[in-house]
Amino acid sequence: MTSTSTNEPQSLLSMLDLSQTNCLNESPENNIKNIVGGKKKNTTGGHLLSDADEQLLITLAFTQAIRVRSIVIGTKEDHIAQAPSKIKLAINNMSMDFDSFEDVQEIELSKDDVNGVKEIPLRYVRFQRVTSLHILVDANQDGEDETRIDVLDVIGIPVETTKDLAGLKNQEHDHDH
Repeated sequence: MTSTSTNEPQSLLSMLDLSQTNCLNESPENNIKNIVGGKKKNTTGGHLLSDADEQLLITLAFTQAIRVRSIVIGTKEDHIAQAPSKIKLAINNMSMDFDSFEDVQEIELSKDDVNGVKEIPLRYVRFQRVTSLHILVDANQDGEDETRIDVLDVIGIPVETTKDLAGLKNQEHDHDH
C-alpha cells in the first residue's frame, strides 16, 4: 500500500543538521538552538534574540535536499514589536554574511504574518534543491533594538523521499506482472 502523505508539505525541522545550523548576531543566552534545537516547532519558552542590533542572519542546514514551500516565523503576542518585519531568503551558501544577500526573495511581514501559525509562501520554483536556507532579518515591526523570534518552521517536502517513492511504485508495478 502506497501512501501519498509523504509528498504532502510538512515541517522539515526534523531534517536539520544542528552542527551546521547557526545564527549571526544572536544573543548568547537566547540563541537559534532555543527555537530549532528540538528539531520540531518550538513549544518551549525558549526564543531567539538578536544581540548588537535588530539584524539576525539565520542559517538552517539540512541533512538532505529539500523543497521549501513556505516558512512560519513567529513572536509571542506580548513581544510582537520585536517580531521580524523584513526578511530576505537565500539558499545553499554556507558562507553567507550580512552583505551577501543578492538574488534573493525579500518578504515584508505584517504583524499578522508573525503570529507563529501563518505560513508565509515562498517562490517555490527558487527553493527546489535546498541544502541550506539562510534567513536575514533586516528589520523588526516597531524598530526595536532587538529582534525576537519564538517560532521558526520550514514547510516543504524532502527531495530524496520523492525519488524513492517513485522507485517503490515502479517496483510494485514490476511485481504485479
